Amino acid sequence: MDRSTDGTDRPLSAPWARWTLALALALAPSLAMAATLAELQERGSIRVAVANEVPYGYLDDNGEGRGAGPEVARHILGELGIDRIEWVVTPFGELIPGLEEGRFDMAAAEMAIRPARCERVLFSAPNTSYGEGLLVRAANPLEISGYADFAERDDIRVAVLAGASQIDIMTALGVPDARMVRIAENAAAIDTLLEGDADAYAGTGLTVSQLDDSSPEVEVVQNFKDPKIDGQLVRSWGAFTFPPEAQDLRDAFTEELLDYRNTRAWQDTLEAHGFTQDDILNAFRFDTEWLCSEQEQ
Repeated sequence: MDRSTDGTDRPLSAPWARWTLALALALAPSLAMAATLAELQERGSIRVAVANEVPYGYLDDNGEGRGAGPEVARHILGELGIDRIEWVVTPFGELIPGLEEGRFDMAAAEMAIRPARCERVLFSAPNTSYGEGLLVRAANPLEISGYADFAERDDIRVAVLAGASQIDIMTALGVPDARMVRIAENAAAIDTLLEGDADAYAGTGLTVSQLDDSSPEVEVVQNFKDPKIDGQLVRSWGAFTFPPEAQDLRDAFTEELLDYRNTRAWQDTLEAHGFTQDDILNAFRFDTEWLCSEQEQ
């Protein structure tokens, strides 16, 4: 029996109960069910999120998805009979919550496959592989050489993208949370350095190279020392992400992606966005099941 608003055990009236249920459903986006592949095919359209990160996933001046994720996704979705894409821009840290809450149907942000993330969303097969990098003020006045510096020195702080894997890497290396400055988007990294809020920005090698090209007041750390965790060099494998209930869409998408990875067109797309031959070959190194396991990469 439901407790009434006046504290007695009278049952709620039917109209009140219906209104309460409707309100609860409206305020509970986490209950939203993911669209099935058949529903998306019938509709002919899909909502795809990006975090506006060059070269992984971003929108051009015409509002079209560009980068390694969106351009591969456009081809795969076309093969699945879904030709219209509604691009949704969201902060990186909101990609997983957005998928869980049904704000979009998939993400094409080249999010790194990590065990903790695999517990919340579904990943396709890897689409890309990439290493790490550091952005600092021009001439590197504090002589920062790698991620480990932030664990060993108490005079420097590092900016990291909220929700990004660099936070986990820094934590594993023993960097205190107080030395990490979280920013909402990569575009804020340069101002964060120049205004003195942080002494370096940690991101993927491709990201920091793109930022380096946009301002003469910053530079990529030369002779960067790749981070190691438990003796293993850190490298990420980026993939497309789906809501936890969208297994049919993820499976169909992955099947097409595995075929597409064997084409010159896929390789040309990645190379056009700065991925090296080594990055491309590494994309084949592990499958999603292994990367989602508790094993260290």
